[in-house]
Amino acid sequence: MSKIDSYVHAATRENTRRSYQAAARHFEIEWGGFLPATADSIARYLVDHAESLAINTLRQRLAALAQWHIDQGFPDPTKAPLVRKVFRGIQALHPSREKRARPLQVEQLEIAVSWLDGQIAAATAAGDRPTQLRCTRDKALLLLGFWRGFRGDELTRVQVEYIEITPGEGMTCFLPRTKGDRGHAGTTFKAPALARLCPVDACSAWIALSGLTDGPLFRGIDRWGHVAANGLHINSFVPLLRSLFNDASIAFAVQYSGHSLRRGFAQWATASGWDIKTLMEYVGWKNVQSALRYVEGADPFVQYRHQQSNDALSGKAVEIK
Repeated sequence: MSKIDSYVHAATRENTRRSYQAAARHFEIEWGGFLPATADSIARYLVDHAESLAINTLRQRLAALAQWHIDQGFPDPTKAPLVRKVFRGIQALHPSREKRARPLQVEQLEIAVSWLDGQIAAATAAGDRPTQLRCTRDKALLLLGFWRGFRGDELTRVQVEYIEITPGEGMTCFLPRTKGDRGHAGTTFKAPALARLCPVDACSAWIALSGLTDGPLFRGIDRWGHVAANGLHINSFVPLLRSLFNDASIAFAVQYSGHSLRRGFAQWATASGWDIKTLMEYVGWKNVQSALRYVEGADPFVQYRHQQSNDALSGKAVEIK
């Protein structure tokens, strides 16, 4: 790969690259289409999958096919009037409700962390290092993910060398690349030190126990207690999360996804009095529409439900912006 190719390759997020490649394979191999494609073949492809694929999936497939043609120097057939009309017709005849991640509430976070603490204590007493490592890692992952409002892919990309911890005050995490960072300047995120459910203490404990000094913060652990050299793969994050919630006896464990921690935090922050601008700045959203997708509509009883959990946290918890 030439230097030009390497820079072009780096300009696209790995997740986007994989999904676009999968979409092109689906069009060519599974459906039997030809690339470069015509507007008519794209329209037929949409029609053939109108009842089996979600609108967002079809939209992603169109974006992938459009990018393929642009990269190869061909006219983009997805912009043709026929394709646009067919897509609008599918939206009209096959409306679908957007699926959203089940938010993790503070009460459920407490249950999961309490279960993990019990497992850590028992594993430490029994000399079971693999279990001690896994549960200490999972506790740090869960608390940092919730209080920072991270998505699963962001958690898998946190690097030890880019973390600065000040005990009792907080910690910062620098991510060289995030979804909304179009200028590739990197983003620094702050996480709070709390009286309970503290992400700073949890991450400190995980780093100390694992002995990590650089590379990915969250990694796989084998049955013998060996910590992997590579970080957790994004595809393993959701199964890990659901397995943890199931073991902790949290209901509807299979409904949680890589966005559940962020959505749960967004709801907690809104119920705790954060305005939308503060929430956007803290999480890193660039536009209001992105933020509103994670926040439920007004609920006259939500403040009452959150009051006790807020009281148990640090008095500065809502000032971590």
